[in-house]
Amino acid sequence: MITIIDYGLGNLGSIQNMFKRIGEEIVVTNDFDVIDKATKLLLPGVGAFDNAMFRINDSGLREILERKVFTEKVPILGICLGMQLLTCASEEGSLQGLGWIKASTKRFPAESGLKVPHMGWNIVKPNQDSELINDLPNESRFYFVHSYYVEVDSQKDSILKADYSITFDAAIQNENVYGVQFHPEKSHKFGMQLLKNFVQL
Repeated sequence: MITIIDYGLGNLGSIQNMFKRIGEEIVVTNDFDVIDKATKLLLPGVGAFDNAMFRINDSGLREILERKVFTEKVPILGICLGMQLLTCASEEGSLQGLGWIKASTKRFPAESGLKVPHMGWNIVKPNQDSELINDLPNESRFYFVHSYYVEVDSQKDSILKADYSITFDAAIQNENVYGVQFHPEKSHKFGMQLLKNFVQL
């Protein structure tokens, strides 16, 4: 069962609709008993890093998620802020991230003419092989909305790159932990393919 974690921050309606389009049943919940039965997890997120981490830590969700991810090896996909939460820390806040992937979240540099947030369609390019990006064209287009970007410590954890003044990690992976900075639920056929790949992991 694909379970979307509802911790109060996330564009859940659009994600639900995209899974319906690809014919997959999902459940949206913060109920520990339901999460305990999950075979795949999705961690969405829209908003501030510290607020999200506080909610996850304070609710007790972190403990059950870490058991599912590290003991049961259930695949988890972080989307947008959800991907940033997988990193060790963010320049946006002071709380520590989940630290499930060795990476940091940084603010786009202040440059003349550079609009922040980075908003709109952008091309991504493969950096490493991964089942998450199977059957995607080499220069697929995804929809982004973010003011902060992820930088992995090791390139083996970066599976897609994108450019916006700088080159940043658009999708990351370490074993069964996956993250995408873009919004697959808003990315039409490219997003549908990526979510289909996640379902098939």
